[in-house]
Amino acid sequence: MRTRVARLYGARDLRVEEQEVGRPGPGEVLLAMAAGGICGSDLHYYQDGGFGPVRVREPIISGHEASGHVVEAGAGVDLAPGTLVAISPSQPCGDCDYCRKGLPIHCLDMHFIGSAMRLPHEQGMFRDLFVVPARQVHAFPEGVSAAEAACAEPLAVCLHAVAQATELRPDLSALRVMVTGAGPIGLLVLAALCHQGARDVIVTDLTDAALERARAMGAGTTINVARDAAALEPLQDGKGQVDVIFDCSAAGPALRTAFAAIRPRGLIVQVGVTGDVTIPLNALVGKEITWRGSQRFHQEFAEAVRLIGSRAIDVRPIISHSLPLDRAREAFDLAGDRSIACKVQLTFAGEDA
Repeated sequence: MRTRVARLYGARDLRVEEQEVGRPGPGEVLLAMAAGGICGSDLHYYQDGGFGPVRVREPIISGHEASGHVVEAGAGVDLAPGTLVAISPSQPCGDCDYCRKGLPIHCLDMHFIGSAMRLPHEQGMFRDLFVVPARQVHAFPEGVSAAEAACAEPLAVCLHAVAQATELRPDLSALRVMVTGAGPIGLLVLAALCHQGARDVIVTDLTDAALERARAMGAGTTINVARDAAALEPLQDGKGQVDVIFDCSAAGPALRTAFAAIRPRGLIVQVGVTGDVTIPLNALVGKEITWRGSQRFHQEFAEAVRLIGSRAIDVRPIISHSLPLDRAREAFDLAGDRSIACKVQLTFAGEDA
């Protein structure tokens, strides 16, 4: 069989090509891919040829947040043709020190679909047909769209981030919470916070379009820091007025604001990533701030599927654009324009399955 793929050769060198795809073996499933979201890392691969030390060193099919329909199940797999599934891109080894300690997120031999961290690169899901181990797919009930299902991976990231906070601050409903950056991850962190019981969450961003989506996702207060930075000043009174902050922007000014607005002994959860930034070390020490990182997910992927499947969390407001695979370059260019785009998805042959 032949399948179309979106293959990246270097910065802005994205080509839609064809290649062979095999039949599923034992424990595998053949999927007709339906929808795939363009993530920030995918965008960095396209715009810059990588991010930080991770570089595109050979042609790569990117894409790690996607959904598809079952076409054929291999031996030992009980999945009916047509079933809509999301694919978890994480493949921890299960045998290293961290896996044995119950920390598969920190696996020393992690495989991650659509990642350029390894060489050879891990090929991704921006393609019409894909064979994947059945243990990595999670089925949805009827009535869920392929576009919604493709949001399971970013929602899992955000559920894990919120879990970093509730491990230390179990009752978010009694706390003042802020999210900096209202891109797809910031908005899904907001949705996860609201689901967890947080009230009147403050969301900051540079654009009105992003903040309008934040209000649709449940934000109580929104602040356009590009136009009204003075609105942040009351949050900095008395050594800070915010108990928990999720930084989803990784921008230097947003981080400085977070350290100014957080209360003494408050908690900052770092979700956004970037290169080296200047840290307000005096504030970190002087206010005894807990600054905790959060990356990826494990058991949260199944939870994300459940929450999307029941619409306990509605991800539809973040999906701003859907373009077919043959317009992949246009989709990536659009995803880079935050003034109009939020979550841009590619659609594939399995969309109508």
